[in-house]
Amino acid sequence: MKKTSTRLADGREIVYYDLSDDIVRDAVDRRPLDATVTTSEIRRDPLLGDSVAVASHRQGRTYHPPADECPLCPSAGDRLSEIPDSSYDVVVFENRFPSLAGDSGRCEVVCFTSDHDASFADLSERQARLVLEAWTDRTSELSHLPSVEQVFCFENRGAEIGVTLQHPHGQIYAYPFTTPRTALMLRQVAAHKEATGGENLFDAVLERELAGERVVLEGEHWAAFVPYAAHWPYEVHLYPKRRVPDLLGLDEAARTEFPQVYLELLRRFDRIFDGGDGGEEGAGEPPTPYIAAWHQAPFGALEEFDGVTRDDFALHLELFTIRRTSGKLKFLAGSESGMNVFINDVPPERAAERLREVASS
Repeated sequence: MKKTSTRLADGREIVYYDLSDDIVRDAVDRRPLDATVTTSEIRRDPLLGDSVAVASHRQGRTYHPPADECPLCPSAGDRLSEIPDSSYDVVVFENRFPSLAGDSGRCEVVCFTSDHDASFADLSERQARLVLEAWTDRTSELSHLPSVEQVFCFENRGAEIGVTLQHPHGQIYAYPFTTPRTALMLRQVAAHKEATGGENLFDAVLERELAGERVVLEGEHWAAFVPYAAHWPYEVHLYPKRRVPDLLGLDEAARTEFPQVYLELLRRFDRIFDGGDGGEEGAGEPPTPYIAAWHQAPFGALEEFDGVTRDDFALHLELFTIRRTSGKLKFLAGSESGMNVFINDVPPERAAERLREVASS
């Protein structure tokens, strides 16, 4: 992998990640851009104890542009985009309309490929490995910023999720605090550790799932399963079998196997609602919308979690779709949005069975 860092016309950083070491990235951003102005502010809710980012400048962000005006495609002739070069393998740049900025953190965009019509599942294993290396490098770089306490790499796919740019891409949020969901996990880890005399909760969960009926696929170094208490109709958790706190902790063997396992998982997600595979009705269904979310240990102090360290946390990816059956979405209505109590219409055991049925040939 070759990494090249440069700047866009308004001063934002852009980083190219290339498969070949002989690529030169010296294209200049020719757009007449003014310096980026953001109004991101973090407000803490005194009743719930969580934080809300207020970012009014995001109202003017790019919204469903036509394909020939996509800001994530390479620049070509007089059509200038966020990527000044005429091609790229993987590229990461600071978001022009960030939810978090300055002392409130940082937001980046990760473009997985220059092919506008592709998806992550279409990538080669070599390209997917490059994306993994980019996620890992950005996690390392962002963790050193004084305002950053936790790094979150994720992908939103599909208009149903709320994606406004159709080019295959993801994002990275670098938060100035430990996120509420991670804090909940750490409290559970602390309670389990105390109750069992030191047993790790993540290890116990993985061991139980591997011995059960909800395993979707398993490799030598990775395992994917539908969790016992899945919140979403089709939800899969992907764990490295050797517990590490973050992407930086993965060894070479796990990095090599990851593209094989993850690409297979994504391709199965695209078959869930395909009636042509002998499963649920819905032949011709649009690609499955999903969120793929990496959970990593915070880089800040963990004193509030009763003896838990970063090494007690387990890196894992959570992949889920809001589609519950062909043509129907799972909406977060009263119980979910009002009380954060999820109601799942698809038994996790059936979801796991379906994901095994649609294995790639």
